[in-house]
Amino acid sequence: MTGRIGVLIVDDSAVVRQVLAARLRGSAGIEVIGAVPDPIFAMEHMNRAWPDVVVLDIEMPRMDGLTFLKKIMSVRPTPVVICSTLTRRGAETTMEALAAGAAAVIAKPDSGLKRFMEEDSGDIVAAVRAAAASNASRLRQAPRSLTYAAVPAAPGPAPGPPGTEPAQLVAMGTSTGGTQALEVVLPALAPTCPGIVLVQHMPEKFTAAFAERLDALCRVRVREAADGDPVLPGQVLVAPGGRHMELRRTDTYRVRVFDGPPVNRHRPSVDVLFRSVAKVAGRHAVGVIMTGMGDDGARGLLEMRRAGAFTVAQDEATCVVHGMPREAVLRGAVDRESPLGSIAEVIHRHG
Repeated sequence: MTGRIGVLIVDDSAVVRQVLAARLRGSAGIEVIGAVPDPIFAMEHMNRAWPDVVVLDIEMPRMDGLTFLKKIMSVRPTPVVICSTLTRRGAETTMEALAAGAAAVIAKPDSGLKRFMEEDSGDIVAAVRAAAASNASRLRQAPRSLTYAAVPAAPGPAPGPPGTEPAQLVAMGTSTGGTQALEVVLPALAPTCPGIVLVQHMPEKFTAAFAERLDALCRVRVREAADGDPVLPGQVLVAPGGRHMELRRTDTYRVRVFDGPPVNRHRPSVDVLFRSVAKVAGRHAVGVIMTGMGDDGARGLLEMRRAGAFTVAQDEATCVVHGMPREAVLRGAVDRESPLGSIAEVIHRHG
């Protein structure tokens, strides 16, 4: 290619192909090199010109997108953006695609498709740019959680008098590559670990399926957060797609889930969560920022560190995209950089 991001669109909907191609062609630095109705046509096209990014539908004739994704990642790992419907079945299949190496997800509704995609073109462009910046070989080779020994909880300091020391908690934020990274970190945690509040950039309605998938893999409980949920030891609360989540403290730590404008182009935003943790939990929290494009979470992690929290960034060598951790390091927000396989141990040691 000529320094531009070459994109191949694979979708059996002529409307999707038309709208996606028009939006991407109108974006600086992006070139649509093809738009085809199914993976068979895609393979013929890729034999002539290999794309930098593939935008891929899931349900298509002749070959489904998940099967095609696995073929791509086995032959020549390439960043793939999944274009999936906002349905229960679509969400579950998309989780399989992310586990198989997809870099990002574009959500599309069953009706009003053209208008939806025209209005959300900024998200589409951002997903393609994030995918282009990712290391597809790390997506394919992301180590499975079972290759890491479960980490026992480290003994903590002696507790103070009852009621004088708030419970510890962990705030985590991640984006591109985070679904695979979390399948390494969370299954290695012991059920006695501190309560965890988590933002993973993901569209609305996909986070519930994502939480269920993680819950089946982990010894800790994982669930999509609801407004007012308490933060409990051995439990991970995942911010719902399309809504922000922040920490509150009344009788105990609880989360507030709410609507609001995007922050750093994201909803949920890692910065929204981290800033609230800095104010509410301060030195009683651990902050973890992992793989992802952009700088969401870097400022909030700095606020956490200044408030006395211990802060961790995933190291460049194990990131799919080092953007978010790198920005946090550059701002002086990080106490320690750790490889992906060591983050669970760090959480137990400092949590």
